[in-house]
Amino acid sequence: MDISLFQSKLEEKGISLSPEQLSQFDTYYHLLVEWNEKMNLTSITEEKEVYLKHFYDSISAAFYFDFSKPLSLCDVGAGAGFPSLPIKICFPQLKVSIVDSLNKRITFLEELAKQLKLENVHFYHDRAETFGKNKQHREQYDVATARAVARLSVLSELCLPLVKKDGHFVALKAASADEEMKAGEKAVTVLGGKVEAVHSFQLPLEESDRNIVVIHKIKATPGKYPRKPGTPNKTPIE
Repeated sequence: MDISLFQSKLEEKGISLSPEQLSQFDTYYHLLVEWNEKMNLTSITEEKEVYLKHFYDSISAAFYFDFSKPLSLCDVGAGAGFPSLPIKICFPQLKVSIVDSLNKRITFLEELAKQLKLENVHFYHDRAETFGKNKQHREQYDVATARAVARLSVLSELCLPLVKKDGHFVALKAASADEEMKAGEKAVTVLGGKVEAVHSFQLPLEESDRNIVVIHKIKATPGKYPRKPGTPNKTPIE
């Protein structure tokens, strides 16, 4: 996906990028590749692939969820900043917090935010399980996001505790969403959520399947969740 196709495909979805925003994506790409030589941020480094499989893929959440309001967003396990920072570039009014367990990635993200001149972005070096117990962050966010981090049953335990009542958890998943939805239904309910919608589409050009799962937080998450680090992955709520 070259830059002009990236721009036109987003415009088809009602997202118009200014020259400044396009410049931010260009800087993002070059910093990602530069830092990737020092640490493992992504296996995808070709420019057209990054624009399609990282930038466009991240922004696709905004085709099905309204990020145009001044929302507070927490991105769990964002790695190199996906999906939250491409969304933030498109919707600058968002307040974004990223939690990641690897400090090297946090260092990259801090430098990236500085180079992109992003405001209202905060980075936290922590495990999602302990972060979700922190009173400063627990049930404080309008929306939580996660992209291809873990199964939905596990993700729900890491993300829903961070979402305030009436907020949303938006999960970006690949093709296995149907199976994950069935396996994750109990976890979503136990943690105070209700599946609002599952949006399925294909990524342009390569036509690979994608799913955006939107979960509405309808009641508070019980205090015992999230459990100790590692436990959600080893023994998911099922």
